[in-house]
Formats: sequence, C-alpha cells, structure tokens
Amino acid sequence: MARRPPLIPVRDTPPNAEIHPGELVHPVTRTPAFFVRCNFPVPSIEAAEHRIAVAGAVEREFSISVQELRAMELRTVEVTTECAGNGRIGMQPPAPGVPWDDRAVSTAVWRGVPLRTLLERAGVSTDAVEVRFDGADGGELAEAGRFVSYARSLPLAKALDPDTIVALDMNGHPIPPAHGAPVRLIVPGWYGMASVKWLTGIHLVTEPFEGWFQRDRYVYDPATGEAPTPVTSIRVRSMIHTPVEGSVVEPGTLEVRGWAWSGDGRITKVEVALDGGDGWVEAALEAHTASPYAWIGWSCTLEVRTPGRHLLRSRAWDSAGQVQPDRPPWNRLGYGQNAVRTMAFEVR
Repeated sequence: MARRPPLIPVRDTPPNAEIHPGELVHPVTRTPAFFVRCNFPVPSIEAAEHRIAVAGAVEREFSISVQELRAMELRTVEVTTECAGNGRIGMQPPAPGVPWDDRAVSTAVWRGVPLRTLLERAGVSTDAVEVRFDGADGGELAEAGRFVSYARSLPLAKALDPDTIVALDMNGHPIPPAHGAPVRLIVPGWYGMASVKWLTGIHLVTEPFEGWFQRDRYVYDPATGEAPTPVTSIRVRSMIHTPVEGSVVEPGTLEVRGWAWSGDGRITKVEVALDGGDGWVEAALEAHTASPYAWIGWSCTLEVRTPGRHLLRSRAWDSAGQVQPDRPPWNRLGYGQNAVRTMAFEVR
C-alpha cells in the first residue's frame, strides 16, 4: 500500500502545498506536513555564513550571525499559522492568486530570540514608526512589472511583543529550507504573510513602509472605491478534521472533531450542524493549550442513521465577539476567507 503524502501540492513553481486532511488530527503539525507557502523559489542560504542586519532608525546598527542568535536567551511559542489566502477557492466571484482550499493552515512549536531583545540592543529612535523585515527571496513579478524582493513591516507595538520572535527552530529542530531556514520571523496571531522567511534584515523606518507586499498585496480591497485596508490578525475560523471529507461511516453515533482559532482572542464556542437548517449543536471545547496563539480542539457527537450523503458545518466564536459568517467576506484579492465551511461524508 502506497504511503500517504503529508502534503497536497497546489502549485509546483514556486512550491505551494496544503496539509493532507489525514494530518489534521495532530495538535502540533508534523514538520513534513506543515503547509508550504512561497511567493518565489526557495533561496539557498548557508547558515554558517548568514548574518542579519539590524539598521535604520536606531542608535546602534549591528549585524548578528545564526550562531550568535543561538547563544542568546531563547523563547518557545506554539503558534497556528494560516495563509491569508486560505479558502480562496470559496470566493464568489473568484479571486486571483494561489487557489487554496481550506488547509493552508498548520500549528508548530517555534523557538528563537524575541525580536524585542534585538531592538533593545539597537536602541529604537524616537522617530521610528515601523519595523521592516527583508527576506532573501525575490523575483520578477508580472503584476508589478519589475523585480520584487519580499519585505513586510510591523507596527512597533507588535514588533515589541515578547512573543514575536526571530525563530531558529521548528518543532525541536532547525527550520527546514521551505519554511525559512536558517532564520525567519514568527508573528503570533497574524496571517502568515507577516512571518517573513529567510530573514536577512531588520530595519527601523520613520515612515510607513510602501513595499509591494505591504501596499499592493495582502490588503483587503473591496473594489468599491474604498481605500484598501491591511491584512493583519487572523479572523476567527474553525474546521472539521474527523470525519475526513468524503469518508464513509457506519450508521449510528458519529464523533465529530476539529480545530478552531482566532488572532483576536480565545475561542469561546463552537457549534456543529448536520445537513441544512439551523439545528446547531454546541461542541465541547478541549482544555486550552498553554499558548493563546494555537488552535483549540473541540468535539461533539451526532446521530446519523439515514444512508446516503450528509453534510457537516462548523462555526466558531472568539472572546472579541466575532463569529464566522455564513458567506465569504469578498475582497478583490481573496484574503481572510473565514466563512462557515460545509463538508460532505456518506453513511453506508
């Protein structure tokens, strides 16, 4: 019997792949199954020679090696990371971009140096407003009409959060190349575009950064004439991992399990519905993890005795009062799609 691949390719060049549905049962995603999102080909970086520059509106510019970072006091954070375009295929009308289904999301344990430690060493100037992060990846973009390097910025408050880290390890091992080796940023609670991979530079800037991936992409553009707004924290969302979509089950009691997460607060409630209508059943939430940034498990039981095809839906609430909408919140580039998702299974 052929071994199940941990990832399902969405695009081969550059590599983009979703976690396999069968891998979603794990609270911490196995590293080979963690979804892959690349805007450009994966750069090749020699860790022993790599240095990160800390410069710009600071009192003391410096550069630091991977070895020096590893010798510093490290922080461990468990984080659920979701691609901003996750669920894009559910947008109507369709939006351009990588055609993600609903599995461009994974959870890992990251270990690295708090970004705050490096900024304090540099001494942030009083006129600094943001921190720009430069990645080693880049390439010609037809939409931009030029060569573009990947770069993003964070407001100072988020950059100084003690859980925003310059990560060196993923799930207890050095970060693999496709996930940003040897050093990447991890920004808990924000969509994955903020967690810049293959980090080469940290620059304090005195004006808001206007780079391609800051102002032209990763924005909510309603295409109604209103100004686009930036994509930031992860919208409340849930997913069902058991039963697996398309599976066949015996009639009787069905255990339904899944995950829920949000970048704006803890999950407070999850409900599940069988087939159509408003027959929602409240699920039991598992004990919260030690990390406020990781998805939380939930479960409930339903009676399914009628043979044939059935549908399941789940929806979540968070402590900020947000709930998953019934319809995808449309925007021109297809970001932040967190609508209630329907999945199908069959009873024998």
